[in-house]
Amino acid sequence: MAMAVNETNSDSLSPNEEPKLKYDRMGNDVQNILLKDAVSCICVHTKFICLGTQWGVIHLLDHEGNTVPISQDNNQKDLQAHAIAVNKISVDLNGDYIASCSDDGKVLVYGLYTDDNAHNLTLGRVVKSVALDPFYFKSGSGRRFLTGDNKLMLYEKTFLNRLRSTVLCECEGYVQAISWHERFVAWASEVGVRVYDLVARCSLGLIQWEKSPNRSIEDFRCNLLWSAHKTLMIGWVDTIRICVIRKRSHIELQTRDVTEFLVDPIYTFQTDYFISGLGPLDDQLVLLGVPKECNAETGKAQRPVLLVADYKDCEFCEVSTDTLNIRGYEEYSCNDYYLDMLIEENRFFIVSPKDIVVASPYDIDDRVNWLAEEGKFEKAMSVLEEVGGKTSKHSMVTVGVQYLDHLISEHLYEEAAILCARICKNDKVLWENQILKFVDVQQLRSISAYVPKNLEQRLSPQIYELIFCEYLKVDPVGFLKLVQEWNPALYRTAVIVDKVLGHLMTTKVENIYLEALALLYCYQKRFDKALTTYLKLQHNDVFKLITDHDMYYVIYDRILDLITLDCDKAISILVQGRAKVPVEVVEKQLENNDEYLFKYLDAYSKVEPNGRYHGKLVRLYAKYARKKLLLFLKCSDNYPIQEALDVCQSNEFYPEMVFLLGRIGNTREALQIIIEKLQDINQAIYFCQEHNDRELWTDLIKHTIDKPECVTLLLKRIGNYVDPRMLIQNIQSGCEIKDLKESLAKMMCDYHLQMSVQEACKVITLRNYFDLHEKLIVNQQRGISVTDEFLCSVCQGRIIIRDLSDASDLVVYNCRHSFHIECLPDGVKHNNCSVCSAVKM
Repeated sequence: MAMAVNETNSDSLSPNEEPKLKYDRMGNDVQNILLKDAVSCICVHTKFICLGTQWGVIHLLDHEGNTVPISQDNNQKDLQAHAIAVNKISVDLNGDYIASCSDDGKVLVYGLYTDDNAHNLTLGRVVKSVALDPFYFKSGSGRRFLTGDNKLMLYEKTFLNRLRSTVLCECEGYVQAISWHERFVAWASEVGVRVYDLVARCSLGLIQWEKSPNRSIEDFRCNLLWSAHKTLMIGWVDTIRICVIRKRSHIELQTRDVTEFLVDPIYTFQTDYFISGLGPLDDQLVLLGVPKECNAETGKAQRPVLLVADYKDCEFCEVSTDTLNIRGYEEYSCNDYYLDMLIEENRFFIVSPKDIVVASPYDIDDRVNWLAEEGKFEKAMSVLEEVGGKTSKHSMVTVGVQYLDHLISEHLYEEAAILCARICKNDKVLWENQILKFVDVQQLRSISAYVPKNLEQRLSPQIYELIFCEYLKVDPVGFLKLVQEWNPALYRTAVIVDKVLGHLMTTKVENIYLEALALLYCYQKRFDKALTTYLKLQHNDVFKLITDHDMYYVIYDRILDLITLDCDKAISILVQGRAKVPVEVVEKQLENNDEYLFKYLDAYSKVEPNGRYHGKLVRLYAKYARKKLLLFLKCSDNYPIQEALDVCQSNEFYPEMVFLLGRIGNTREALQIIIEKLQDINQAIYFCQEHNDRELWTDLIKHTIDKPECVTLLLKRIGNYVDPRMLIQNIQSGCEIKDLKESLAKMMCDYHLQMSVQEACKVITLRNYFDLHEKLIVNQQRGISVTDEFLCSVCQGRIIIRDLSDASDLVVYNCRHSFHIECLPDGVKHNNCSVCSAVKM
């Protein structure tokens, strides 16, 4: 079926506005009919189409334009109904009977399935219109039909199957159009349109048409259509009227002599076109018209238009106007075009003498097609999503692929990548096919963030490797990021390693490539190469590599490199892995670098208290951490004191020397260093107090007696430790001592306080002694409870015997040891327990 060219009037429909209707030129057998004849009228039924031609022939077609046999024996393809052009065809609701009329004066009622109730009338006058009762097929309906010439005639079947005719109305001019719906009939004559009630057998009124001095309404065909129950559409010349058959109220009927129903014109519109046909499209109006003005260049008629308009708000508002490509339109007037329709399907049949075009609303596929052609792919996909993402012709994938191609052609690569993820989802083949399009434009970087990375949905390894290669060439940072983030199971790491090595051969070596290479080696479990690469990079990830993969065994000869890279981290790893990296190995590696060795041994000594390297640490502390040396010396007992003292002496570390000398018992030399080198009398006093040695105090007094300021301090603090007379007797006469009175007073106070404390302690001690002695005597004088549990300490027999014949004397001491008298040596009772006496001895 060929598609009619659809030209849209830009004045009434924006180029970006979605069209309402699509157009298909009817083909098949109807094309052969139109080659030989021309269409004069059409009647569309839900079952078929009836075409009347200029040669008086009636053709029966299906809705696709194929000929349907019209005779009951299926041998006759057409019906020669009239001698000249068929003016009008009418079909009953059931599609069982066809009626036609012509200027030859004949009226034909033809049964498609039976000859019963068929008629062939010769009226002898021009018959312009005919209408079958919609229920003509029903028995009991009266088998009625109407004809229109210069009067409106009703024919109905009577008793004995006779046909009776009744003149319903004498008309002015010809009855050029009739439309029958239920009990109402509308017809048009020169004065206007009348509506007749066949039940009441009365006219409901005349709808007069305005006459123009420039044109006569007789020259234009009136188009009548019952669009709905009791709704009549009229299109005549350039005016549209929509009328409603309304039932009068009971009050009106009782008070006035009027008909039960009346015709109420509710809408009247004037158009810019001569009207060839009209009909409803849901809540809108479809109009077939011809522009009033001829073509300015050729002087001939312009193309007809099919117009869709809104009219419910009392305004005629054009929604879309489509200019139709009808064959031979230049030679036709508005009366040469016909519009018939299938209201239930919203299908419109546009007829000219040599052409038939079918207009129908855009379905989902048509909308998607148009939106895609207009580049509105997002809207097209939204339309598909509303119907579940798929139709008979389109799917989210097919439209999405078109959209993807469009975005790539417009260089909108990021948007294309997002769309790719949206349409491909879990379809691996579709993913790979679309990714190849990004390969062609070298924009794999745009799609890299959206490719599936889940192992269950992964694509072919080659796809991921292509992405790596593009990043490798143009984006080193992005390449490293991919290596860090992507699961190595997605691709072949060996391939990427080879690509990186090849790239490094031809370009300047960048650290970022080496970092990526180290990660790839890790993925391959080639940790030794990864370690070498990280060390070459001086990258801190080397430490994580060692701990994560237990690589202590390979770093024996690289300890210095690791410490040089990051001393703290390296030493932390070495200390943590001391069971795998022996301290001897580290010591050997660092033997030429005392500072690193010190830091390592310092950390090692804190977790290993064996003190094996404390002697070496003394020397290293003296060299690199003098402030820690004294504390170390005090906390450790695992260093050679003499060696430590030699180190301190060589470096003149006097506080450390004082401690070491004190530790080996050379307190007098230590005190001398405090006095002479450190010149700290307070420390000297503390030192003497700590060791509490009378000789030390004597030496301190001897060395400081000639220094009045030192004498003052001694006077204040010596009273608690030694006899103050030792100091006072050595003070030279005439020596000026600052604060002598206060110092002496404090010294005497301290000395008396000490004496008082000693006397008090003595009294308390004596009192405690006598109290305890008295308590002891009382306890020893108490009786002892002897039970069955007591055993003889010699024979281990029970002390208490129930059989008195075997009983013997007992001896029980306060220490609770018990004996049979005969078990004692020589049977002699002693004052002291023999067991306890033996223990004391």
